[in-house]
Amino acid sequence: MTPMTQAGFESKPSAEIKRRLSNPNIDPLIQMSPVTPMYAGFGSNVDEAAKSIEIGIAVHDGDYSVDYSIQKIQYNDSPEKSGALIVDHITRQLRHIAKEHLFKFVGGGVTENLHKLCPTLCTRLWLDLDMVPMVFPVRSTARAVKPSAANEAPKPRPTDEQADSAVRKLVMYFGPSHNPRLSIGYRNQVEVDANGLTHIIDGVEEYRNTCREGTWNALNKYANDLRERGVKIGFFSSTPQGGGVALMRHALIRLYRILGVDATWYVPKPSPAVFRHTKNNHNILQGVADPNLRPTKQATDQFTEWITYNAERYWLSEGGPLAEGGIDVAFIDDPQMPGLIPLIKKARPNLPIVYRSHIEIRSDLVHVAGSPQAEVWKYLWDRIQLADLFISHPVAKFVPSDVPVETLCLLPAATDWLDGLSKPMRAWDLNYYMRVFKSQCSDIRMNKLLWPARGYICQVARFDPAKGIPDVIDSFCKLRRRLDDILPASKTPQLLICGHGAIDDPDASIIYDQTMALLEKEEYAPYASDIVVMRIGPSDQMLNALLTNAKIVLQLSLREGFEVKVSESLHHGKPTIATRAGGIPLQIIDGKSGYLVDVHDTTAVANHLYNLWTDKALYDRISAQAAVNVSDEVGTCGNGAAWLYLASKLSKGEKLKPHGKWINDMMREDAGEPYREGEPRLKRDSINIQG
Repeated sequence: MTPMTQAGFESKPSAEIKRRLSNPNIDPLIQMSPVTPMYAGFGSNVDEAAKSIEIGIAVHDGDYSVDYSIQKIQYNDSPEKSGALIVDHITRQLRHIAKEHLFKFVGGGVTENLHKLCPTLCTRLWLDLDMVPMVFPVRSTARAVKPSAANEAPKPRPTDEQADSAVRKLVMYFGPSHNPRLSIGYRNQVEVDANGLTHIIDGVEEYRNTCREGTWNALNKYANDLRERGVKIGFFSSTPQGGGVALMRHALIRLYRILGVDATWYVPKPSPAVFRHTKNNHNILQGVADPNLRPTKQATDQFTEWITYNAERYWLSEGGPLAEGGIDVAFIDDPQMPGLIPLIKKARPNLPIVYRSHIEIRSDLVHVAGSPQAEVWKYLWDRIQLADLFISHPVAKFVPSDVPVETLCLLPAATDWLDGLSKPMRAWDLNYYMRVFKSQCSDIRMNKLLWPARGYICQVARFDPAKGIPDVIDSFCKLRRRLDDILPASKTPQLLICGHGAIDDPDASIIYDQTMALLEKEEYAPYASDIVVMRIGPSDQMLNALLTNAKIVLQLSLREGFEVKVSESLHHGKPTIATRAGGIPLQIIDGKSGYLVDVHDTTAVANHLYNLWTDKALYDRISAQAAVNVSDEVGTCGNGAAWLYLASKLSKGEKLKPHGKWINDMMREDAGEPYREGEPRLKRDSINIQG
């Protein structure tokens, strides 16, 4: 039914701007993408007598409200059954004004009343329009103007006022780069999704669609058990943003909130000096540090004092999550956090503790007496050994032989198919992020990414000595030498190297500078103008856009944990070429969903790139296989079920002895949900986990 307009959007688009952007001589991306980031607010009133719902929409530029509309929608049954009508009306209105004015709506403020009336609105704003939706309490009735009117029935507040109030609240939660602000609350608890105000996914159906039946049934079995028993679980890791652990924790807490599981996540107060020390430890354990680098006593003592201070101030004091009456199971992540384990055991000896080790530990080096690796590992193991379980990535020789095999279990890293990094996005939104990326390149005078006029190959990873960036450049240049003989320059690819940073990773600037210096070498200089090297901010959607629009993805790590970016690339349907490092080989079916090469074998990489770039039939076949061969184990539902299984068992006092088993296998067996024939799983080849 056609809505009845009470007041339409009044602002008029600039014909001159559109004329300028339609110039055929400018970047084609600029001609087809939104220009201005904007925000919107939504309010509603129900008129049961007229069987109509009035919807108000306010448009805000981050500083001030710039336009609004009010329209009425007729309903036939009841207002509560009109959700689809409301979603259709709002999304059509936003698409129309965005196209007319070249707007990109980045956030939407929804009143609580409208959210109750239309529970699916927020999910559709996020998945269909790439808007971050937040729900706010907003008055729906007008205040009495005169005291004599106080006893009269309250009058409905105009919906444009409700919408304006919602959007003004919304913009306070966004930063200057139009990304949602990170929220850290009392006791350094990470307040995921602004402590529940952000509603990117409402309800379980969207999650159900991201996994297979066995995974979904197991997830709900353990969620129901923990919810009914009131079990509280707590995660502790080093950083709230940047890096894979933070991405996984945001996704887990979001899912657990919807399932009604009491789960919280805490981080320490950051210390640049400590993070320099822990990054050194990380590099030493992986064997990529300077052989002469060793932990000093001063740095080690500072590390111990830092975690003790955080624990005693935020988590062990009365009312804290690790004090009596707090959480029932503790999950400790990161090599920055093991010092927390003996402090917990001293305060609460019976609290189950699970430690997750997500980095490669060179088992061949930690057992060399007097080596830097042995020194770092001794400090960590003295603390980790007090935990009840030791979780490792399922990678050969990842765990030193000190770890008792009966406490050892395997769990890969995971990603979320519904967050900004992996969700499908329409071309309008993808083009916006590509435009922003190009602008950022221009700001620092970086080479231009010429997409869509030219395709590109990319590696998305932190600027880290273990990520094999020199090999990426060498492989690309070998490819270009071959392609330049058979293709015009306009048909050859560019190379994009980019990634987020993290507050506990001080190496990024050093590696970035080394990469730029490498491009000046004689053998790479002829192709340097076609290589784009960028550190980008915390925008998951920008990385999503860069992956979505890439032709081929590389992951040429020298040393690796699991590197779930590989599964993310496959999920996007991108042929992926990666090294046999860490957990990468578990994710790629060599020759089917991508290609595996030996570390430093840049000639093999260049050969695979050449074949994929020049053989369309091969490319299409690999791309199609990549998209359908991703296991539930690397998605939020499968990963979330594994953690809930551990929490369920340990909170009942059960003593688990995994003996090196995969947690997903233990969980599926215990839940009575065996793997179905043909169900994708990570490779279960015999792996000698301990070295």
